[in-house]
Amino acid sequence: MLSDSNIYDIIIVGGGHAGSEAACASSKMGSKTLLITTNFHTIGQLSCNPALGGIAKGQIIREIDALGGFSAIITDYSTIQFRMLNKSKGPAMWSPRAQCDRKLYSNFWRFFLDKRKKLDLYQDTVTSLIIKNYKVHGVITTLGVKIKAHSVILTNGTFLNGKIHIGRKKFDGGRIAEKKVKGITEQLVNIFGLKFGRMKTGTSPRVDGRSLDYHKMKPQEGDIDPKKFSFFYKTKKLKKQIKCYIAYTNHVVHDLIRNNIMYSPIFSNSIKGSSPRYCPSIEEKIYRFSDKKEHPIFLEPEGWNTNEVYVNGFSTSFPERIQYHTLKNVDGFKNVKILKPGYAIEYDYFPPNQLQPTLESKFIENLFFAGQINGTTGYEEAAAQGLIAGINAHMKINNKSSLILKRNQAYIGVLIDDLITKGTTEPYRMFTSRAEYRMLLRQDNADERLTHIGYSIGLISKKNMKLVDKKICLIDKCLSFFKKENIDPKIINPILYKKSSPVIFNKKKIETILSRSDIELKDIITIPFIMKKIKNNRFTQEILEQVSIRIKYKGYIDREEKNAKKLLKLENIVLPHNFDYKNMESLSLEAREKLNYHRPFTLAQASRISGVTPSDLTILLIHIGHG
Repeated sequence: MLSDSNIYDIIIVGGGHAGSEAACASSKMGSKTLLITTNFHTIGQLSCNPALGGIAKGQIIREIDALGGFSAIITDYSTIQFRMLNKSKGPAMWSPRAQCDRKLYSNFWRFFLDKRKKLDLYQDTVTSLIIKNYKVHGVITTLGVKIKAHSVILTNGTFLNGKIHIGRKKFDGGRIAEKKVKGITEQLVNIFGLKFGRMKTGTSPRVDGRSLDYHKMKPQEGDIDPKKFSFFYKTKKLKKQIKCYIAYTNHVVHDLIRNNIMYSPIFSNSIKGSSPRYCPSIEEKIYRFSDKKEHPIFLEPEGWNTNEVYVNGFSTSFPERIQYHTLKNVDGFKNVKILKPGYAIEYDYFPPNQLQPTLESKFIENLFFAGQINGTTGYEEAAAQGLIAGINAHMKINNKSSLILKRNQAYIGVLIDDLITKGTTEPYRMFTSRAEYRMLLRQDNADERLTHIGYSIGLISKKNMKLVDKKICLIDKCLSFFKKENIDPKIINPILYKKSSPVIFNKKKIETILSRSDIELKDIITIPFIMKKIKNNRFTQEILEQVSIRIKYKGYIDREEKNAKKLLKLENIVLPHNFDYKNMESLSLEAREKLNYHRPFTLAQASRISGVTPSDLTILLIHIGHG
């Protein structure tokens, strides 16, 4: 496998979520791929909390599935509890989330990787890259093995010069009990001039569930009718689910943390890396939100056959004894037994504004970056980047058009555009608020938005493409029925009266009635002639819900589609890469500096750079002949 004559198309460094998705994508598309990881037993590991999805993150997992990735499928196979979050809000905010069996999740990743015929696995650590004339040609491992490749994808996670902190204890590592990786940062920075930074993330203690008193906590049940993440793979219905629980901190816990704050490496300045703003440690929560009397703690079981419980919301780098005493004072934790202490970890990352929209380096050809190495946090963000990097690495070496998702096409498009345009100085996390077209980018329509793209590049089968085409056809047919069919006042008025909705005196279209905010889908579909039509045409609940969303939120959807078309015009105006911004005196000084630094690829991307004004955009249009 490792002979000099054997050159891989693509080598992927790191077997986490980004690396696993990249490996599956590139090998499935036909590239001879090698995935190198330090430990086969930690492939696809849920290093932090044992859950996938959540606000905006659930949308990303469904988008990965629609494009032909595997995170959704593997989540479905390992789910122990499923919840659709934000159901009380509009459909743009609905976000699926699944608690997973940690071991099953990792095992299934290994299973799917082993099934890829064009994918080889190799256990070793990459310490440097083979780069000639600013073009990557392979990697060198700790054992001194040189492996050649046409392209390399770095998905090192938290392992580049990783340093773990537990109180005043510091030791090297990419994860607890796993070695750091040294050499790659030094080579890319000192020899090739790339910029790098340090970031910090953390994890919570794991405790023995048998030592907790759940009667003093609030149970958190799964959905009565649990859904799935994957649009295509039909796993068995989740008949049994494991409960999660919610506990709360109190003034005693807060006082203990305040009195011992000097023992936290975050507050003693032992940690220099930037912390995640939206997932702070318990120390940072108490310090930053001093007015809060309590903070929720989520007890998340780690699997079907283990007593291990993850204490989500209690990320900490305190010494073990302080972790124990603070937890002990939470209601229900009096007899707590800690199985693994929480810890903080610092690691190297490379600011992502050094990347092209394909996630290829601007400075080293055929070298791609994906995951936490780009400054993101979260399994979902990493997996999405890995998928796109794997696709584009294959496209690049085969001289095919790259896949660049737009902001109105996918949360993945928003994620990558934010990273390469704005960069990040703190761990980036996706939220629905980051997407200006979130009504278009719902979790329920990811297949309609993206499956044709996955099919066109060879990641989606013809069978699955037909399923999506059939779904779209049925939605159109059902929508047409609701728009054209009249409903008699005698039939609908009793329902309207019961719902305290104004009655009608003339026949109205079903669409008109359903568009009312106080009328629900179930109020309409129970009417006999409508029920008959639904049954005859085999309109499933999924189809009916899609139609209901389109009718009820038509105004919002139309407005976002109109705005997206305006944006598309700017996206199609390409800016020359060698544009001389410095000498364009008609531009503001700030705009010249920012444009010269970021080197935007399109006028739309330029418009999203802080400091570039509308008048600057007009000047650019004139200079490139569009004014």
